Amino acid sequence: MRAQDSATTDDTIAVSGAAAPGPDPTATATATIAADSHGTARSGTLLAALGVVAFSLTFPGTAWALEGLGPWSVTTCRVVLAALVAGSALVARRAAPPERRHWPGLLVVAAGVVVGFPLLTTLALQTSTTSHAAVVVGLLPLTTAVFSAVRTGARPSRRFWAAALAGAAVVIGFAVQQSGGAPTTGDLYLFGALLVCAAGYAEGGRLARSMPGWQVIGWALVACVPVAVPGAAIALYAEPVQLGGHAVAGLLWLAVGSQFVGLVVWYRGMAAIGVARASQLQLAQPLLTLVWSVLLLGEHIGPAAPIAAVAVLVCIGVTQRG
Repeated sequence: MRAQDSATTDDTIAVSGAAAPGPDPTATATATIAADSHGTARSGTLLAALGVVAFSLTFPGTAWALEGLGPWSVTTCRVVLAALVAGSALVARRAAPPERRHWPGLLVVAAGVVVGFPLLTTLALQTSTTSHAAVVVGLLPLTTAVFSAVRTGARPSRRFWAAALAGAAVVIGFAVQQSGGAPTTGDLYLFGALLVCAAGYAEGGRLARSMPGWQVIGWALVACVPVAVPGAAIALYAEPVQLGGHAVAGLLWLAVGSQFVGLVVWYRGMAAIGVARASQLQLAQPLLTLVWSVLLLGEHIGPAAPIAAVAVLVCIGVTQRG
């Protein structure tokens, strides 16, 4: 009896084991991919947001650095320091030198992002407030999109171009209203900074398709060393130097935070979540800079600056959908 019961039980178990369906490999793989994708999107969003925060502190950091250094000293020294950090990272990661076909694009990035934008904005901040500069440079995502469209041959919609022109009109109107009827020399510097930085961003985005984004800015910084080192020596000799806590902190932030680390996390975040979603996060940058200008610099902000910043934000949001 026990033997029969035992046999029956074994048969039942065997049949049950054969009949019970196993896990669906396709469903398991899909769930794993979805979980990985969700985790990647979350970490990518965090990295891109950190990049935006780093960039929003660039103008306050520049204002602090100008308390103890001249504009040419600030620009050249930040490049030299950032190049040291970038070069160390390239050596530590044993990054292979870029191919010859990549160097023209890297030189555009170097001219626009590494040298042009920092120099022109530093010159502008000698006469403009950080809040004023933040609103004007808030047009950068639009300018970059236009350069990217021209560079890649894309054909954005009419709504895109209408919003881009509206954003440009808002910024120009703000600059004219703030300066009493005509753009100032500082405004001209800022508009020039918009153009050169947009060209550098667009070219850097194109290069990031064929090489890691952090290497794009890394090699662009290294390429500037032969010019930046003697430039820093001449600038430090020709301009007054009165280093204090603000000046040192501002310069270090510009070199390490804005010029290298900020771009590294920004590129990584952009690669994880895409250019469109990352650009949505960058919409907060001008408003963050306005906050920093009050908290760190004690600037008084009138109603025109936040209104213009929000208007530009709306225009950029329309271009993202267009």
